[in-house]
Amino acid sequence: MNGQALRLGTRRSRLAMAQSGQVADAVRQVTGWPVELVEITTYGDTSSGQLAQIGGTGVFVTALREALLKEEVDFAVHSLKDLPTGQPDELALAAVPVREDPRDVLIARDGLTFAQLSDGARVGTGSPRRMAQLNAYARDHGLSIETVPVRGNVDTRIGFVRSGELDAVVLAAAGLKRMGRVGDVTDFLPVDTILPAPGQGALAIECAADNADLIAALAELDDPFTRAAVTAERSLLAALEAGCSAPVGALADLLADGQTVKEMRLRGVVGTTDGSTLVQLSTTGPVPETHDQAMALGRELAAEMLAKGAAGLMGERAH
Repeated sequence: MNGQALRLGTRRSRLAMAQSGQVADAVRQVTGWPVELVEITTYGDTSSGQLAQIGGTGVFVTALREALLKEEVDFAVHSLKDLPTGQPDELALAAVPVREDPRDVLIARDGLTFAQLSDGARVGTGSPRRMAQLNAYARDHGLSIETVPVRGNVDTRIGFVRSGELDAVVLAAAGLKRMGRVGDVTDFLPVDTILPAPGQGALAIECAADNADLIAALAELDDPFTRAAVTAERSLLAALEAGCSAPVGALADLLADGQTVKEMRLRGVVGTTDGSTLVQLSTTGPVPETHDQAMALGRELAAEMLAKGAAGLMGERAH
């Protein structure tokens, strides 16, 4: 490095800035190099269209990747669940740091938990995956809820509850924790009932594939267990050919015996948005030691889910 600061590309949202700031601090610590944040506006930030209609969460990634390819920034931080499953050859996924809490959470009026919501409660989320599982979860609790599609940043969504427009919204725990807003949460939704999006809670640090020095430096931040888990989850998503807008939930976690990690369990769910039909399966195997082993774990579970009828639930895929 020639003394110039590393340029870290980030979206402008408060959550993206918080995530990128934490990564910048970590990179400064492990490399001793100066890091500056470069704010990039993405189409996903400026468009008011429903996310599924404007191209899914990939719209947040495209502008950052373009800045990397044009060498306007040296590396970029993405929420891993926003990354399309195909990795461009010119870019390297240099690090997947230790994952934050992958759960979804409820922020409800009057401090209510999910079970305490009144019949017909209006629950906001922009995610078909959450809608499918929330509706199924409500049915299991003898509740009828109305899921309402919402967009906007964390403050906007919480504002719908504060103003009384909605009874509750569902958000990712990880983002609230990174923003120091976990105090707003009224209920943590258990992963046994609401599986998160593939990669939820994890970050992806990307840079040019030919920048060997930077790849080696960023590798210090990589957590092999998190990488194996999210690789398996995303392999499941890709094998279901779901694209980002289909209601697929997935979570890989490590099963430990005392201090020894023995196995990795991968759980997947796909369903109709009304929650009337869910295909939910899990598989357990040795902790993957290579990228290919993690990919295989996801593909195997996807094949079982398709055999159990998942294909019929996917609806029209966006091509």
